[in-house]
Amino acid sequence: MPYTNIDSPKKYFETVLYTGTGASLNITGLNFKPDWVWTRFRSASNSHYIFDAVRGTNKVIFSDGTYTEATISDSLNSFNSDGFTLGTNVNVNQSGTTFASWNWLGANTTVSNTAGTITSTVSANTTSGFSIVSYTGNGTNGATIGHGLGVAPKMIIVKRRNGDPENWNVYHASLGNTKRILLNSTATEETNGVWFNTTPTSTLFYVSGIGSINENAGTYIAYCFADVKGYSKFGSYQGNSSTDGTFVYIGFKPAFVIIKNITNGNNWIMLDNKRGTYNLQSTTLYPNTSDVETSTTTNFGMDFLSNGMKMRTSGGYTTNSNNASGNTYIYMAFAENPFVSSKGIPTTAR
Repeated sequence: MPYTNIDSPKKYFETVLYTGTGASLNITGLNFKPDWVWTRFRSASNSHYIFDAVRGTNKVIFSDGTYTEATISDSLNSFNSDGFTLGTNVNVNQSGTTFASWNWLGANTTVSNTAGTITSTVSANTTSGFSIVSYTGNGTNGATIGHGLGVAPKMIIVKRRNGDPENWNVYHASLGNTKRILLNSTATEETNGVWFNTTPTSTLFYVSGIGSINENAGTYIAYCFADVKGYSKFGSYQGNSSTDGTFVYIGFKPAFVIIKNITNGNNWIMLDNKRGTYNLQSTTLYPNTSDVETSTTTNFGMDFLSNGMKMRTSGGYTTNSNNASGNTYIYMAFAENPFVSSKGIPTTAR
């Protein structure tokens, strides 16, 4: 069996940086038609704008708040074969302003999934372990929803789209099935039974009957992720407050990483290889806030290596630390290159 089946991660995930023009703007350069596009101001404070092809163009949800879905005209007008087209909306295309976008390939089509007690609409890429799942709640404890991955997801991110404003729910295998963490908050993990205390299977994930995840007639979107060797990894590590910090083996050279301290109330931390082009990696945005992009090595920093991540801060506990002694962090990571190709050839560290 080969080490990986994905020699070119750029066919499934890619970060693209751009500068707004204030006029219709085609963002190109991807090796795929994206199904999930996450955009963010770099040089100014603003919300994170998240789009996906399952919900449709100009349909926006915001990771930094409880806000319901908004229809914002001239925001993201189309998903294209090598990128996407932006309209004139200043939140995604303000003239002279720098932006980052993170882009994932789904299936480029949807199917009706009837595996669960709730029928879902799914765009699933089983090769890259990513699916987008839309569903309408029925208010039942223990309802099940088909995700289409064919393997059990390691991370699920769910947002209610309509009704009362609700928190984002995040399932992470390192937390287990009794706990959730909130994407829009600095809060630590909490036990509330949102996942019906049941681990996702190769076909289904489980939800309770609460409003943030399964209220009757509530509409929801879920992003589901599985580990794919050499391409994606969802795990945890412990900090040690040393410049010779924790090394986290993930089996590839990272292109994109999100980290969250689950011991103390820290921001989520978002890094990529396009905003930070060399080690030490410290250019970060925060999914749970509208704060402007920052770059500081005092309390935060890591190296992207050929086979994982190396923490490089001795700053201890701060709201943006990634290596506080004794603190546990969860992460999601996607590859620039696998550590070893499908032909058994090692890649070279940066």
